[in-house]
Amino acid sequence: MSALFAGLAEIFEVDESEISSASELAAFNWDSLAIISTLALVDEINGVLLDGQALAKCETVADIEALIAKEAA
Repeated sequence: MSALFAGLAEIFEVDESEISSASELAAFNWDSLAIISTLALVDEINGVLLDGQALAKCETVADIEALIAKEAA
């Protein structure tokens, strides 16, 4: 998932080392623009189109990873 971490770091404008599965999205700029950017990121790296409302409910990076795994199955 390092491509996900790198992409999220770019979206949040932080160093990739600050992103882990345990990262709380509220600690970053988790707003509508970040959600849309994350939808595009996941589609680009995983070929999976996530539900925007489900993504907006995510609280941690692990929640995003679980959503990707669920949609990819």
